[in-house]
Amino acid sequence: MTPSPQGPVTGKPRTSNPRALRWMWVVGSVVVMALGLILLLLLTQSTNNRELYERNYARLFAVNVVVAAILLAVILWMAVRLLVRLRRGKFGSRLLVKLATIFALVGLAPGLLIYVVSYQFVSRSIETWFDVKVEGALDAGVNLGRTTLDILANSLADKTRSASNQLADIPDAAAGLTLEHIRDQLDANDVVLWSSTGQLIASVGQSRFLLNPERPSPQQLRNVRSQRAVAAVEGLDDTASPAEATAHIKALALVSSKGLGLLAEPRFLQVVQALPPALVANAMAVQIANREYQERALARSGLKRMYIGTLTLSLFLAVFGAVLLAVLLGNQLARPLLLLADGVRQVAAGDLTPKAVLLGRDELGGLTRSFANMTQQLADARSAVDQSMAQVSAARANLQTILDNLTAGVIVLDAQGLIQSSNPGATRILREPLAAFEGRSLGDIVGLQDFAQRVQAQFDIFLSEQTHHGLDHWQQSFELNATASPFSQNAIILVARGAELPGSNRLLVFDDISEIVSAQRAQAWGEVARRLAHEIKNPLTPIQLSAERLEMKLLNKVGEPEQALLKKSVKTIVDQVDAMKRLVNEFRDYARLPAAELKPLDLNLLVQDVLHLYDSDTTAVNVVSELDAECPMILGDAQQLRQVIHNLLQNAQDATEAAHAAGSIPEVTLRTQWIASAQRVRLVVRDQGTGFPENILKRAFEPYVTTKSRGTGLGLAVVKKIADEHGARIDLSNRLNNGVVEGAQVSLSFAIHQSVVG
Repeated sequence: MTPSPQGPVTGKPRTSNPRALRWMWVVGSVVVMALGLILLLLLTQSTNNRELYERNYARLFAVNVVVAAILLAVILWMAVRLLVRLRRGKFGSRLLVKLATIFALVGLAPGLLIYVVSYQFVSRSIETWFDVKVEGALDAGVNLGRTTLDILANSLADKTRSASNQLADIPDAAAGLTLEHIRDQLDANDVVLWSSTGQLIASVGQSRFLLNPERPSPQQLRNVRSQRAVAAVEGLDDTASPAEATAHIKALALVSSKGLGLLAEPRFLQVVQALPPALVANAMAVQIANREYQERALARSGLKRMYIGTLTLSLFLAVFGAVLLAVLLGNQLARPLLLLADGVRQVAAGDLTPKAVLLGRDELGGLTRSFANMTQQLADARSAVDQSMAQVSAARANLQTILDNLTAGVIVLDAQGLIQSSNPGATRILREPLAAFEGRSLGDIVGLQDFAQRVQAQFDIFLSEQTHHGLDHWQQSFELNATASPFSQNAIILVARGAELPGSNRLLVFDDISEIVSAQRAQAWGEVARRLAHEIKNPLTPIQLSAERLEMKLLNKVGEPEQALLKKSVKTIVDQVDAMKRLVNEFRDYARLPAAELKPLDLNLLVQDVLHLYDSDTTAVNVVSELDAECPMILGDAQQLRQVIHNLLQNAQDATEAAHAAGSIPEVTLRTQWIASAQRVRLVVRDQGTGFPENILKRAFEPYVTTKSRGTGLGLAVVKKIADEHGARIDLSNRLNNGVVEGAQVSLSFAIHQSVVG
């Protein structure tokens, strides 16, 4: 239960200071016991002074309870700590418990004896302070006074009822003289006649001088009707001093009416008679004396609690001092052994922090210092091992970070083809949550069965030929999700590489080369376009000239039916040659697109310049612009970006017009936007057409991929090529609303001019 000495954690063993700890315990104990003794002194003084006791009883009792609770809590805490140490089997705990028990019994046994004797003495002696005869005499005096007052009140009520008969035949106007006669007859101070509604009819005595005399309450009037007469003593509780007390009896009687009329209303006679001052003073004195006696009788329970609390506090002080002495002495005896036992336990648990040592010069102190030195040596050895492990963990974390940020996919398989681990790149490329399939076969993933079989076959071939050819890896290309359509959105072209890892595990590394293949396809189409433009354009002009020459030579040499046929045939040849020329020119423009000359450019001004050609009067589909005034300058080629805007607007107008040919045609939106967080300027064109089919979205920017019945499919390919020249990112998507396609959207984001960034 004693705290082990602590010190700063350094490279050297900690040194405990038992003297400082001992003084700390002694000072704390002295402070607590001094507070208890001061409280005992205050309680003794307050009980000898009744006024001081009554004034400070609540405070003294509260402080007494608080101090007693603190001492009890400390004793219980010390006992619980001892029991906990004993149950945990700590070395020296039995010795401490034995010493604490002995000293506690030494202090507790005499204390309990004194406590029981004092408790009986206090309980019995306080009861003798209050005499039963005095209490009975006071009660008899109070009852006598009440009885006397009740007799006087009843007598006045009877006299008032008798006197009310004198007013039976007296009208209200002549009641004053009769009231004066009744006042003299009853020796009253005040006589008042009230109506049934509580209105003053006539009065004699002191009430004549009052503007608003006190009226009887409705309850009093109802009581008079039922009892004929009532009386009450008033004024005994109004004053606290018996010498100044004044009281009177107020009687109220019903005046019977001898008239037989239905409209006759009852009247009430009120008589007020003052009580003798000596009688009032004696009644008040007896009442006050009885109240004070009862208050003091009630206070004797509090006095008992105060004395008992004082005794209890004394007992707690004695027990606390005994237990504290046991702890201090036991601590001095068992401290070195406990210190060593605690150090051994910590080392066994793997805690090699610097251990506390004793400053004593005896053998046990030297033993603690030797143990601390040994622990320090073990800690140094562990620190070296931990440093090596930290370096290994750092290298492993770096490798994991590299794998997580690789664009290539990495999968580790076991000999049976079960997935051991994978990186996010593999999940992104294969579009499957590979982390959820760890411990399962790659072939269990829907859509990857064929890929898993082909990979397993490659590993089997590689392992069988490895010993003969000395190969360390194999490499193969795969096409996933391939369908009959060449424009499948989910088609993925992979180049994979496999190798064997230690422990018969297998490493599979692959990368998505779909975009590279798409770029190669675009480059190939550009070469095809260049050759077509060269090979086809040259014969077209002679064909057109020959057809026109045949028309000139033969038109006048044949009949009219043949002339019409000749004109129609020649016109067909010329029109088709023109169409082929336009197609060849588009091929040539795509193949010979010049390199972009990037210069500072205001995109908003360029858009406004282009929109002049798309007035509502000249186009079937109106174009609405939403330009962000905060857009900074970008780096771009004005001529090429003008072509991009034209291509996007024409495609958007064609798609919108085709989708709404039967009704009113909605608008096409062209928007610019400054994205400050990405430091990019965005150009967005939205239509309200039918959107792109799923199989077109992935390859919409490749040449000759189109959804139009007319056209070459080079518009978006040219846009993609110009965007690549500008280093811009281009995105194509369908606009959805609750799963319904509402049109398509093409967006390009451009880098801003360097001067704006600076």
